[in-house]
Amino acid sequence: MGESGGFGTWVRSPAVAGMFYPRDAAGLRDMVARLVAEAPDPPEGDPPKALIAPHAGYRFSGPTAGAAYRAVAPRRGEVRRVVVAGPAHRVALGAVGVS
Repeated sequence: MGESGGFGTWVRSPAVAGMFYPRDAAGLRDMVARLVAEAPDPPEGDPPKALIAPHAGYRFSGPTAGAAYRAVAPRRGEVRRVVVAGPAHRVALGAVGVS
C-alpha cells in the first residue's frame, strides 16, 4: 500500500494516478513544471510566506495551482517547513488530517 520514507514518515501510494494526473513520475513532473511556467507573473513585492492552493484534478485546478506555486518559487531553498491540510475523500473523520 504505502512505503516508508524514513524515520516517522509514511508515503501513501497514489490512489488515483492516471485519472486526475499522469500515472508516471516523469509525466507528472513535466505537467507540474509546465503549469508553473505558464502561470502569469506574480504581483510585485515579496513572495507570500503561505498559500492556499487547490488540489483537484490538474485539468480542473492546474492553472490556479501553478500560479500559486509560481508566486512562492522565489522562496525555493529558503522553505524549512511545509504543512499540508486537506479533506479526507474516502472516509469520515472527526478531525482534520495534517501532514
